Parts: sequence; structure tokens; C-alpha cells
Amino acid sequence: MTDRIVVLGAGYAGLGAAKRAARRLRGAGARVTLVNAADRFVERIRLHQLAAGQRLPDLPLAGLLDGIGIELVVARVTGIDPGSRTVRLDASPYALSYDVLVYALGSAAELDSVPGVREHAYTLATADEAVRLGARLAGAGEVTVIGGGLTGIEAATEFAFTRPGLRVSLVSGGLIGEGLSARARRHLHRAFRRMGIAVRERTPVAKLGPNGLLLANGDELPAETVVWAAGFRVPGLAAAAGLATDRHGRMLVDRSLRSVSHPEVFGIGDAAAADRSGRATRMACQTGLPMGICAGDAVADLLSGREPRRARFRYVWQNISLGRHDGVTQFTRPDDSPLDAVLTGRTSAAFKERIARGTVWAMRHPGPYRP
Repeated sequence: MTDRIVVLGAGYAGLGAAKRAARRLRGAGARVTLVNAADRFVERIRLHQLAAGQRLPDLPLAGLLDGIGIELVVARVTGIDPGSRTVRLDASPYALSYDVLVYALGSAAELDSVPGVREHAYTLATADEAVRLGARLAGAGEVTVIGGGLTGIEAATEFAFTRPGLRVSLVSGGLIGEGLSARARRHLHRAFRRMGIAVRERTPVAKLGPNGLLLANGDELPAETVVWAAGFRVPGLAAAAGLATDRHGRMLVDRSLRSVSHPEVFGIGDAAAADRSGRATRMACQTGLPMGICAGDAVADLLSGREPRRARFRYVWQNISLGRHDGVTQFTRPDDSPLDAVLTGRTSAAFKERIARGTVWAMRHPGPYRP
């Protein structure tokens, strides 16, 4: 009997899991099907570059899957029925049965945490959203980026670097780069000053309107174009299917990345909350790709009659680009807390570019991951 493995999502985690499982189970009679809403792999870590008007490499999934024997289905997932082990789709074949399911549907921009975001803000969670923002910025004189995390920092600095005449503001409800060391944050602010980026920290936004922001303190801030980078949400499909999730809807998984409620389901990437001593994994390709490779190994172990191995990975750094010629690399402890060690400037920018290119290479050749 052929084992049916269905992987939902072809981001860093899902693509890595599908290819790793297919390689491990080659010749074992397993069938791997990869479901994705688009027929292209999206380098999500470069979407701020796409919005800034830069061209990104075209990466058809068919090319990344060539010669591996994975079936690609281009469709959106509309539901999961763990009882019948079936996935429902919005396009042909409309339904897929599975023996093992890998849930890697990623995350999207959080549009409903503040009134007006859905109606008036641009986002950077998908390639289509980045292209739409890029078209807007082509004729804009000003842009306000809301969010002091990595997405907001990289977007604001990329826009300022690529379009020197554009007035760029960065607004954050807390500290910008809050999880970074003081040394790294100092470099960020030097870069903001050099690029002429207007910065507002500890400035929560209460509402967005067609012409600007209403701040929590009652002040109004005019804004021609607003980019919302202040949070992400995961799809509600896991919770709706009755799979165990946390309060944010992220699937709860054990140390082998298996659902704690449905052991035939694996959860990886942004849509899963792996147990790290009470802390959820950070939403990033730095965790998504290793989780995918570990899940691919665990699926192969399970279908080969072995106990799935535990996923073991640790944090080493965070890479933040500040335009094309500057950056901050924050080195971290294994639990993701920052060290005082940082890399900055062109060296950091070159390091991140090498990592980004290496990630695409890993998408083509998902070999063994060793923590």
C-alpha cells in the first residue's frame, strides 16, 4: 500500500519538508504531494526589496521539484478533516487524502488588531502585496512604516536607500528592534539618522484613516502611504479542524514536530509553535527551513517504522538589512536572547546576502540538517 504524504504550503518550511521526505523515502513506495496557492517559491525575506522596486529571481516550484517525484498541486486549502484524513481545496482535485499531513501554511499580515488597517494600509506578507505597494511607492512622496520589528526596520531602510527623495517615517508602539542588544539598536538609530528616516518609538497607533494615523495619546499624524508591519497571524484552518493550537492559532507540536492531538499531523514554520522550554519558535526562515528538514526526516522515520527523531535546532543570529550596503547581524544565545556581539555595515549586509542566496540553494538541495 502506498503511503500518502501531503504537505500544505511551499514556503521555506513546507518545501524543505517535502523534498527531504521525498529523498529519504525514494524507492519506498511513498507518494508526496505538495499543495501551494501559487506556482512560484517566494523569497519572503526579500519582499521589502520587491516593494522598493528591485527585481527578484523567478523561482518556479516546478523547477525546484524537478527530478524528485513530488506532485505539485496549485490550489488554496479550504479545510482539513482529520477524521477522514482529507484536505479540501478550492481547485482540482478539490480533495486529497493523506496518511501523514505536514501543515506548513505560514503566516499573513495581521489586519484586524487596529481599526482601519485592512482598509487603508499596505502590507508585505506576500509577493502580490509587495508588488501592489511598489506600484504605490512609485508615485509617492512619503511613506510611513508602522512596526519596530525586523520587517518594519528592513522596509523603512530599503525604501530610504532605494528612493532617496522619498520621505520615510518609522513608527513603533515599543522600542525599535526591542529584542536586540543596546549595541545593535545604537547602530540602527545611526542608520536611521544617516538615511533621514523620522523615528517615533513608544508611540502606539489607535486607528488608521484615509489621510493618516490617530495615535493612542490622541495626536494625529498625517500619512500619505501607510505600510503595516506590526504583526502577523496564522491561518485558522488548524483550529477549525480541531487540531490543538495555542491562543494565536499556531499548532501545538511535540519535540518531533507532531501535533500533540493528532500524531499523524506534523506542524512546522510560522503556523506551528514548537516547544522550546515554554517559548514559541520565532517566525522566520531561520527556524522554518530547519523545521522543514527535521519534519521531513521525522515523516520518513515514521513511515519506515522507526520512532520519529526529535527536532533539535538553536538560534545563532538575527540578520537585518539596512538597505543594500548596511546591516546588523545580532548574535544570540541558543534561546534567542541577544549577546553583545554584533556585526554591522557592509560586512553584515554581505553576510545576509550570502545567507539569503544559500537559503535558495538549500531549497534546491535539502540535505541533512545538523544543529
